[in-house]
Amino acid sequence: MQLSRSAVYAMLKTHAEKDRIIASLPPPFIRQASPHLNDDFDEAVKNAANSNRTLQAGLKISKLIILGDVAIGKTCLVNRLCHQVFDANYKATIGVDFEVERFDVLGIPYNLQIWDTAGQERFKCIAASYYRGASAVMIVFDVTNIVTLAHTAQWLEEARQANQNTNPLVFLVGTKRDLMGEGAYNQIEAQARRVAQGLGAEYWAVSSKTGDNVEALFLRVAALTFNRAVFQEVQGCDNHKHTGTVKIGERLDNASEARKKAKCASCVK
Repeated sequence: MQLSRSAVYAMLKTHAEKDRIIASLPPPFIRQASPHLNDDFDEAVKNAANSNRTLQAGLKISKLIILGDVAIGKTCLVNRLCHQVFDANYKATIGVDFEVERFDVLGIPYNLQIWDTAGQERFKCIAASYYRGASAVMIVFDVTNIVTLAHTAQWLEEARQANQNTNPLVFLVGTKRDLMGEGAYNQIEAQARRVAQGLGAEYWAVSSKTGDNVEALFLRVAALTFNRAVFQEVQGCDNHKHTGTVKIGERLDNASEARKKAKCASCVK
């Protein structure tokens, strides 16, 4: 699915909705289940935003890929965020689906590309071609099906193989939280948190049916990817042009290749 420049522009919103305005760093789902312990944006990021410094010519965009087994609720998760709907009738994603969600972060327009990939094996070769250039990876599992949690490491490995010279943020997300009682869920959460720690991921549990934690999750993803992109831009990486963002019309694989040459100590944060 190669999108033209005009098609991408058409998907961008000219302003952020009130619930997409981020003035401070949203908290994690569980502080002890996150590798990101800062309570706010980096000072360098806030200073750059407050000074109205030109952070980059063109629109700021980061890419999020959503991976996981078939029928675990990846598309429902995206639809709940982007369209405020929930459809219980399962429809397999063919290849990839694509959404763009607009945020305003510290007063700066910021767009998050959300790539919803197929979980079926026969579509994996199609979806995998879109893994490259990811700023963040969301590995999804079904809290009612422990086998899907066991597969998350393999999904992340495939994403990392496609992004060998970058270091995307990782989120481990359990869906269908509404289908489990507290006792059963607590056992699953304990296992999921151990898996998240091993993956270097931040753990979340959500329900696309009720909407619980969905918006908070994506606000957190947007804020953390923005913080990293701007931090890299203002802290010594300007000479390398290593921004973690993609300009409109630029092929994602080309953007990823350009960033391969730009990895430096201050970029790995």
